Amino acid sequence: MSALFIEHFDMRQAAGGAARIDLGGVHFSMAAPGPFPVTITPHMIVLVRCPASHTGLAALEVRFMRGDEQVARNVQPLSVEPGKFGYNLVQAELTFGEPSTIEAHCRVDQGEAVVIPLTMNPPADDSPPEAPAGGGWTGTPAEQTG
Repeated sequence: MSALFIEHFDMRQAAGGAARIDLGGVHFSMAAPGPFPVTITPHMIVLVRCPASHTGLAALEVRFMRGDEQVARNVQPLSVEPGKFGYNLVQAELTFGEPSTIEAHCRVDQGEAVVIPLTMNPPADDSPPEAPAGGGWTGTPAEQTG
């Protein structure tokens, strides 16, 4: 399993029928869009490979943690054809009262978690404010053979 905070992605077909995922705006930190407190809804893509011996049906759980405190949680069904790759999209509303880090703990069923940090930095003084992520996803769901 892999997971990333992204601004956008696009699916495309490659030679031989293979699927490609083009990721843009991959980030692990960002400048606050204004004075604290700030609330954001970052986009996360979770890539999963299903073992050939598995049924392909499971639960994807993402717990957003600030230290020992759970600040948001997302649970959704995961369906990936055995022996192939798939992805799920995850969003959560996260509030930062000050510059700090929230970690996304991603796991399938009750397995080991993969942890992805998102650090909120102070607002940038000398650059124009970042436009918020578009709120929508481009591309269509597809699976990729591994």
